[in-house]
Amino acid sequence: ENLKSVTGAIIILLLVGSLAGTWLISGIIPTMIYYGLKILNPSFFLPAAVIISAIISLATGSSWTTTATIGIALIAIGTAMGIPVGMIAGAVISGAYFGDKMSPLSDTTNLAPAMAGTDLFTHIRYMTFTTVPTLVITLIIFLVIGFNYDFSSATIDVENVKTAIDGTFNTSPLLFLVPAILLTVIILKVPPLPSLLIGTLLGGLFAIIFQPDIIRQLAGHIENYSTASYYSVMQAMFGDISLTTTDENVNELLSTSGMRGMLDTVWLILS
Repeated sequence: ENLKSVTGAIIILLLVGSLAGTWLISGIIPTMIYYGLKILNPSFFLPAAVIISAIISLATGSSWTTTATIGIALIAIGTAMGIPVGMIAGAVISGAYFGDKMSPLSDTTNLAPAMAGTDLFTHIRYMTFTTVPTLVITLIIFLVIGFNYDFSSATIDVENVKTAIDGTFNTSPLLFLVPAILLTVIILKVPPLPSLLIGTLLGGLFAIIFQPDIIRQLAGHIENYSTASYYSVMQAMFGDISLTTTDENVNELLSTSGMRGMLDTVWLILS
């Protein structure tokens, strides 16, 4: 019974790994990094990550899906700016949990008033008394950290990152269609498992369409493009992927372990 109760969480973790893999080789995450570095200022990045995650989570009603999609991209962008991964993850989770708690689309937000015998929006209104001040305090803390953090110590040159990404991937605003479609699917209340699977498969399809050079690089000796596409997408979903660019620091950003990278967490849950 215990194992049965965590099966959904385990499959979500595996699909998160798969999604990260196909979104990497399709150029979705690199494109998010590319445009994110152009738009976001390092001093404001952490509070911006909180707000972005909160908005996405409010719209979808799912903290898990928010951290699995936009959260991955934000961590990559923040890492490229030289911000510690733990801080970025804290900002993403803070925003995602706020949005999930306050969203009328969230399952737990609907369940609580149903069990307590009140209506949904009365429940949400009373939650604002504790949740909104908490978010404000969180934003203030991240603003203070952002303005006092020494970004000159960053080992990654932002311009080199953008140049390396642009030279390796076909970066295009069209790649934002995949996260847009995924968010639409989630807002339409499709459950997390099929939603993440749709996002993963769309990432694989966009990789085949937009990134033929990446597909051939990963497939190595395989000449037939159809076979190479199948091999590369499957490898991205379940195994280790490491892409080579002109910048060694960027190479570290553009690596993922797919489902395999989630196995330590899965083993911990099973134990």
